[in-house]
Amino acid sequence: MVTTISGSYHIPVMADEVMQGLAVVPTGHYADLTFGGGGHATRIVESLSSGHLFAFDKDPEAAKMAGLFTGKPFTFIRAPFRFVKEFISFYGIAQLDGLLADLGTSSYQIDTPERGFSTRFDGTLDMRMDPNDPHSAQQVVNTYTVEQLANLLHFYGEVAPATAIAKAIVKARGVAPIATTYQLKAIIEPFAPKLKVNQYLAKVFQAFRIEVNNELAALEGLLQRSVELVKPKGRLAIIAYHSLEDRLVKNFFNTGNVLGQVQQDAYGNLIRPFVPLQKKPFIPSQEELSKNNRARSARLRIAVRVA
Repeated sequence: MVTTISGSYHIPVMADEVMQGLAVVPTGHYADLTFGGGGHATRIVESLSSGHLFAFDKDPEAAKMAGLFTGKPFTFIRAPFRFVKEFISFYGIAQLDGLLADLGTSSYQIDTPERGFSTRFDGTLDMRMDPNDPHSAQQVVNTYTVEQLANLLHFYGEVAPATAIAKAIVKARGVAPIATTYQLKAIIEPFAPKLKVNQYLAKVFQAFRIEVNNELAALEGLLQRSVELVKPKGRLAIIAYHSLEDRLVKNFFNTGNVLGQVQQDAYGNLIRPFVPLQKKPFIPSQEELSKNNRARSARLRIAVRVA
């Protein structure tokens, strides 16, 4: 068994459902594109015999966790998952039996104030998944125009009044640069509904995090590349945490494209590379939520590659 401290780093969400959905073949090749604390990876590796798991993560803290897998059928790659094709090809793997992406922010990242992901702590306004990336939330907040800020708040945070918040940010930074999470929080809080302050703030921070890490574009790219990455009858499992991500995954699984545009052949059959394992997403059980409330917004969708 692989020893893991992922319980303190990040509790794997719907681990049982992921394993059932991936239907891991002991001799198969798999990729965990968001390794994090190694919770899902642990379960996959324990199910392998002559198979192999390739794990990807940009975060240097995740790389430390990977050291616990020494001697196992496991390879850690500290790189964005957009390079998965290049890396598995380097290791002589043409296609995978299964692909997993847990799109959530890890508990470790949220609970580390200096990473700047949470409204609960005062820390540097950062939000980068990879600390080596040059583009931080601080740069976005202090350099984007009112229009750019309003657009990302509207489309990525789905909050209103987006333009008014954007103007307030620009006004505040005119007095002094916005450098911390609490500075940004103080600007936004007056716009929040009194009974839903925390939810409102979380959506605003979500908007900046998505922008900083280019998350939706990365997800779109993954979905498009999955067609060549996953072998026929192989499986693709994705855990999303907000409607923007889940909508892209749902559309792609149902129609073969992220826009949800139905395409049919001459016989009226849907043209799509994957078939959803079930119509509705898997959601955490009440038992799981009682142990890990951060899983409450998780939606797991699994699809099978068309033969």
